[in-house]
Amino acid sequence: MLTGEEMEPIYGTDEDPDGEFHLTEADTWDEARTTWPAEIEHARANAAKFGLDDLSVGMGRRTKPFSLRWIYTHMIEEYARHNGHADLVRERIDGATGE
Repeated sequence: MLTGEEMEPIYGTDEDPDGEFHLTEADTWDEARTTWPAEIEHARANAAKFGLDDLSVGMGRRTKPFSLRWIYTHMIEEYARHNGHADLVRERIDGATGE
């Protein structure tokens, strides 16, 4: 979305757009540990070309561009949401809750 580049899905395909939910033998810890940092580095290199208030070139599913500041805020919200989900799963497994 930020640079307008066309990105191929990492795990999904046109035939299986929800591929990230269908695990295969190729979905290993080592594969994830290699893919995630590579994607982070790619995103950092793209973001380094923009100021916080610069608008995205691409628009994704939306009808207007977004500032890099908005994208960062959105990603922080998404990470927080998923970390909260993981914490709920952990609580169900070990029974310990936070204060």
